[in-house]
Amino acid sequence: MGKVTGFLEYTRELPQRRPTVERINDYFEVYQPFPEISVQVQAARCMDCGVPFCHTGCPVNNIIPDWNDLTFKDRWKDAIRVLHSTNNFPEFTGRICPAPCEAACVLGINEPPVTIKQIEKTIIERAWREGWIRPEPPPFRTGRKIAVIGSGPAGLAAAQQLNRAGHWVTVFEKADRIGGLLRYGIPDFKMEKWTIDRRLEQMEAEGVVFVPKAHVGASHPVEDIREQFDVILVTAGAEQPRDLKVPGRELKGIHYAMDFLPQQNKRVAGDTGIQADQTRWNEPILAAGKRVVIIGGGDTGADCLGTSHRQRPLSVHQFEIMPRPPEERHSSTPWPLWPLQLRMESSHEEGGIRDWAVSTTHFTGDAQGNVKTLHGIRVGPPPKFEPMPGTEFTMEVDLVLLAMGFTGPVRKGLLDKLGVELDARGNVKTGPDYQSSVANVFAAGDSRRGQSLVVWAIAEGRKAAHHIDKQLMGGTTLPA
Repeated sequence: MGKVTGFLEYTRELPQRRPTVERINDYFEVYQPFPEISVQVQAARCMDCGVPFCHTGCPVNNIIPDWNDLTFKDRWKDAIRVLHSTNNFPEFTGRICPAPCEAACVLGINEPPVTIKQIEKTIIERAWREGWIRPEPPPFRTGRKIAVIGSGPAGLAAAQQLNRAGHWVTVFEKADRIGGLLRYGIPDFKMEKWTIDRRLEQMEAEGVVFVPKAHVGASHPVEDIREQFDVILVTAGAEQPRDLKVPGRELKGIHYAMDFLPQQNKRVAGDTGIQADQTRWNEPILAAGKRVVIIGGGDTGADCLGTSHRQRPLSVHQFEIMPRPPEERHSSTPWPLWPLQLRMESSHEEGGIRDWAVSTTHFTGDAQGNVKTLHGIRVGPPPKFEPMPGTEFTMEVDLVLLAMGFTGPVRKGLLDKLGVELDARGNVKTGPDYQSSVANVFAAGDSRRGQSLVVWAIAEGRKAAHHIDKQLMGGTTLPA
């Protein structure tokens, strides 16, 4: 390593978040700039640890010590080459990945881990700024045509890999813009959408064709896609939301998080009126002036929290059925496992009340059918979550957002018409080569493994591309 004693000399440092009173008035990313010299100091903390567990903590197997060392030595162009060798889109993971690599960092055994995620983001932004990221069209074309259905991180990663292998790749997206959940599931204050647009420009220049407003299985018949393409890769995500089946669920004002969040992203993108309100409800879902309850304590719940703050609600509560996590890593998840511990997102700093071990029993409403009261109770620990007598409570509400995760891919339409076999969890069942039960139909990302992280989706897309290229050509140079 360039600075062998760096981990002894320097402490962990991260960029500061913009003041709360400033950032809740806009949808720009919450972090302030972080000087590159400070990033190089952080890179110097990377140890010559012998066995870099960060490699296995990272789903795309980033070669982290190498680009840390190159960053410290001011060799930024070499650093982006190494970073891109395993990750197509470090600008996405450098912003929204929870960094399992840092949880597995050897230094993290007894000191704060290396700021891997921030170093990654700085490398890729330096590369864009210097003009080192250019279109890389393939030197030849194989003549094979591949349809990628879904333009989230798995689909985009697979598309770029397969296109660079020389295949003709067309990406179909049912929404009006390309990007999947990167575009419409993640608020702009976590990742501004110009980061997607500049990468799409590169991919289009490389030869990838994007077709928005193309709902395969609905507006675009599956049979037509199968006739026109040699291979279909399903990367449509796991969009079936987990519902809360309690009395009163049918009342107006109770919505899925993924109906609420895309609307605001559309407004930030400049859409107005019905364009911004095009969800399954076709009406605006706004927290402004309302008493809001978010049910679900994960990342999606935090995204709903931050979005609600910016819409100026009367109050916001976030409920989680699990018990409150410990402040530090729990003994049940020792290093290098992903730790069970309390996490504070930027949205939690901005206000609202978080509460744990809460279960909603039912809702009641007014004569017009609008939700007005949430009825809840405290519960014991998992797996039984037994109600605790005497802890019943009620809360006045105007808007309830269900952010309890997803149960798998939507089956009606695409998957039903493809006729692919599903596994016990309702995901597309594949073999080790990512091929489904239907010949020449592959699956990757959340459609195959269920709801997961963006970094897992990128890894899945790359692996699927490896196996598709191998099947089409009898061999492949794409990494697995």
